[in-house]
Amino acid sequence: MALSTYKTFLMYKASASADYTKLVDIKNVPAIGSDRNTIDVTTLSDDMEQLIPGIKRVGDGFQFNCNYDKTTYSTIEGMAEETHSFAIWKGGTGSGSSVTPDGSDGKWSFDGQITVGTADGDVDGSFDMVVTIYPSTPVDFG
Repeated sequence: MALSTYKTFLMYKASASADYTKLVDIKNVPAIGSDRNTIDVTTLSDDMEQLIPGIKRVGDGFQFNCNYDKTTYSTIEGMAEETHSFAIWKGGTGSGSSVTPDGSDGKWSFDGQITVGTADGDVDGSFDMVVTIYPSTPVDFG
C-alpha cells in the first residue's frame, strides 16, 4: 500500500513525563532510515573489494522546512540548549485544519538538540524557516 506525505507530523515532548505534541507544521520530511558508513577491509590477497557496514550516519541532522512564524521561531530558538525527545508521526484522524496526529501509520522517535534559522527566499515565494534536529540517540521505530 502506498501512502502520501499528508498527515506527517513533527512531534516533541516538553518534558520527560509529558505526552508528545505537534511542534510545528512541516513542509517536508527528511529521510529517517540512516545509511551506514562503509569500512573497506580489503587485503592484498583479495581480488575484489571487501566491505563491511560501519556506524549509522545522520549527515547534517534532520532538516524540516516550515512556514515562518515569529512565535514558533522564538519557542524553538529557546529549546536550542537542551536535549529533547522528538518523533515523526505518520498518520492522524480528521481532515483539513482539524487533523489530530496519532502515529497510526508509524512513529520514529529519538532524542536530540534542535536549532532554527530562516531559509533562502525568492521573489513571490513564502518566507520559510528551517528546523534542524541533531539526533543524540538511535532512531527507534515503533
